[in-house]
Amino acid sequence: MASPLVWTESTSVARAALGSWRGDRHSLRRGDAALAELVARIDRPLFAVGTQSETAFSDTGEAALYGAPARDGRDASPLLGFAAPCMPEALGDPDFRADHGLRYAYMAGAMANGIASEALVEAMARAGFLGVFGAAGLSPQRVAQAVDRLQSALGPLPHGYNLIHSPNESHLEDAIVDLYLARGVRLVEASAFLQLTPAIVRYRLHGIHHAADGSIVTPNRVIAKVSREEIAEKFMSPAPEKILRGLVESGKITAEQAELSALAPMAQDVTAEADSGGHTDHRPAIALLPSLCSLRDRMQARFGYAQRLRVGLGGGIATPESAAAAFAMGAAYVVTGSINQACVESGTSDTVRKMLAEARQADVARAPAADMFEMGVTVQVLKRGTMFAMRAGKLHDLYRACGSMDAIPAAEREKLEKTVFRIPLDDVWRQTREFFAERDPRQIERAEKNPKHKMALVFRWYLGQSSNWANRGVADRVMDYQIWCGPAMGAFNEWAAGTFLEAPQNRRVADVGRALLHGAAVVHRANVLRAQGVEIGSACARTRPNSPEDSAPYFARGANGGLQR
Repeated sequence: MASPLVWTESTSVARAALGSWRGDRHSLRRGDAALAELVARIDRPLFAVGTQSETAFSDTGEAALYGAPARDGRDASPLLGFAAPCMPEALGDPDFRADHGLRYAYMAGAMANGIASEALVEAMARAGFLGVFGAAGLSPQRVAQAVDRLQSALGPLPHGYNLIHSPNESHLEDAIVDLYLARGVRLVEASAFLQLTPAIVRYRLHGIHHAADGSIVTPNRVIAKVSREEIAEKFMSPAPEKILRGLVESGKITAEQAELSALAPMAQDVTAEADSGGHTDHRPAIALLPSLCSLRDRMQARFGYAQRLRVGLGGGIATPESAAAAFAMGAAYVVTGSINQACVESGTSDTVRKMLAEARQADVARAPAADMFEMGVTVQVLKRGTMFAMRAGKLHDLYRACGSMDAIPAAEREKLEKTVFRIPLDDVWRQTREFFAERDPRQIERAEKNPKHKMALVFRWYLGQSSNWANRGVADRVMDYQIWCGPAMGAFNEWAAGTFLEAPQNRRVADVGRALLHGAAVVHRANVLRAQGVEIGSACARTRPNSPEDSAPYFARGANGGLQR
């Protein structure tokens, strides 16, 4: 074994080297600027080398670590640190990438009402990422159009569709599952589930069978987005017996499928949804992800699945540091949301994109969720430039305080009709009645018997319209825009300031994804050096968004030298 070289800094503090470096001494560079440049060359090795007075850096030469066979030490210098190449396709769980046919462990999650649009999903798929169409809030007919377009345009390229829990409209959840099964949709992102439902169980178990080698094949995949451990546990478990019995009795699954379900989790992939836009419990990622990873390990040990469970992270992923932190904490993949809505491919308006590009981290607030209004569930929305959060909150206060619309104080009702709805509440009810006559007549029947439910439907009219006004860019309704957004939007804007990504018209989802993953690789390499005792200036570990041209060398080839999708 070679004897360790000891390098003495100018401060006379001695430190044992990791090994020795041999190479062209003219390649050695010094200073923070040189280190920052070399760290950012993620496809090259980085050597930190001790010289007589300071640490120098190179991306050429060769090194021998102590513990390796002894070598001729002549012309060798102390190796103080080493960072291996770290390409973006190496980040995250390789099984996640392989199982879903991806180049990158990076996913653009669904945003409702088609904000995660067909164009967005196509752009993600063609760049080797995973995109999920935002089917929530859309009619089955509109979702069918999206499925037909994406299946035709993308063929076998990986992509998915949202399946949102609809506790007040279970028939709609069933209709969407019927559509997905009929069209052969193989991947859904399940969101906002408070409990497992027959619809999601039926989707997951459709086509489950034994392979020729005896293994279990589940053609339909579920990525479950959750923010609570008890919901994560349900998705990490096999389908519940009670739901299975009902599905078998109704003929929607076979007895054999029900039996095989014991060998597969409801979702192999579970996304820890932290402080995100939309439905959120505002859980801090640094607490939520480790908890779900621990749960994952316990559930895997309990059930012994052939394919192991995985946990990803969404909510707050907007900078290289946040993406690198997610991977460092064990996330199998990362999920972005708010920042995609600000991209040109999203299904919202240019007005909204501009508002999002100006948002700061504190410019968000909670507001009642339209689909779970009566339950008091909230979503996170942009508050800068709009009064939606305040007005929606007022509606929920009135709903809690009053038994019917007739019980609303006259002054309050007049204010609502003048500033919020801009039409009489009776006219709102007529429009609402027409809507539910086609969508779900049972809601009308219930409202006619229950004045409080009638009031809830009227108030939900405003919540639903506010998102549509934003997506369409209705000019005289800007103050009522409902724009789902988390503090990650502000963090992204701070990072993008002064770069090509600052202008909304330059923000493309694939460019954003590539910039974040390249930056995450830089942060990882800097952290490796820092952990080895190499002094890293703050500027060396911080990267600015790469332009598409600058990113090309790191994304033009696959991990095995193949061409980009």
